[in-house]
Amino acid sequence: MEQLDFFDVPSPCVGCCQVNNRGYCKGCYRNRDERFYWQQMTADQKIKIIKLCRQRYLRIMRRQRQNKEQESVALSPQQQFLFDDVNKSDT
Repeated sequence: MEQLDFFDVPSPCVGCCQVNNRGYCKGCYRNRDERFYWQQMTADQKIKIIKLCRQRYLRIMRRQRQNKEQESVALSPQQQFLFDDVNKSDT
């Protein structure tokens, strides 16, 4: 049975209309077609798009976090070496 829609699903647009290198908006994470055809979509389609946008957002945040961790790991041996030298001179 189909649920009646009393309210329209609002657009996830946040007014930051720039695309990343994969073609997704940096503000709402929709692709070009999802932004262009938003008004013609059904409520179910819109909800599905919003779920996809959330997945895209989480994937991008996870990738950024991993990149930061890799950078810190790359720097930590140098820092650790500096601390090792201090500890050797103190003994």
